[in-house]
Amino acid sequence: MAVVEKPLLFSYFRSSCSWRVRIALALKGIQYDQHTISLIQDGGQQLTDEYRRVNPMQQVPALRIDGVTLSQSLAIIEYLEETRPDPPLLPRDPIKRAQCRMISDHIASGIQPVQNLAVLQRVGDEKLEWAQHFITKGFQALELLLKDGAGRYCVGDEVTMADLCLVPQVANADRFKVDMTPYPTICRINKALLQLEAFQVSHPSRQPDTPPELRA
Repeated sequence: MAVVEKPLLFSYFRSSCSWRVRIALALKGIQYDQHTISLIQDGGQQLTDEYRRVNPMQQVPALRIDGVTLSQSLAIIEYLEETRPDPPLLPRDPIKRAQCRMISDHIASGIQPVQNLAVLQRVGDEKLEWAQHFITKGFQALELLLKDGAGRYCVGDEVTMADLCLVPQVANADRFKVDMTPYPTICRINKALLQLEAFQVSHPSRQPDTPPELRA
């Protein structure tokens, strides 16, 4: 009988992209091992030749599963959805499914990349103002998208891929001291999601590489 290897997640505790994948793995009940890739230690362990062989983009996360190594958090989540469909993270209704992907891309492509570590390192001394500007701009649009269409969560009353993107991005907003008062819908959904076990166990404060002073 062939031995099935446990999935291996290359992750960093504070990476919002890694957090999305950890939530998906937790929701689907997938047991996995973690290999820490520190984005700051040793000048950035993601920049080593060794990790380049894992992910040529030298970013986290990457997931080694089913004999392949996948990168890009939304692609990983969609693969998990297609191969391990329960519980579903994409709505069956095609309009709601498109809305889920729209919200996910709004965050994963429109907000998060312009305030990640590599970009902020290039910005320099004005990184706080830079991050606040782009998160605020993105959240202004996101609040409008969610205000009339959201249910208990981003798309209806079931957790979807959009929610996996929302919670880490709100955490980033808190980290960069963004005023969340103008975004009551985002705050309501985020609060509800953080009550769920999958979001708690995957939280950056509870990871193997979380510094002791930041542990829950």
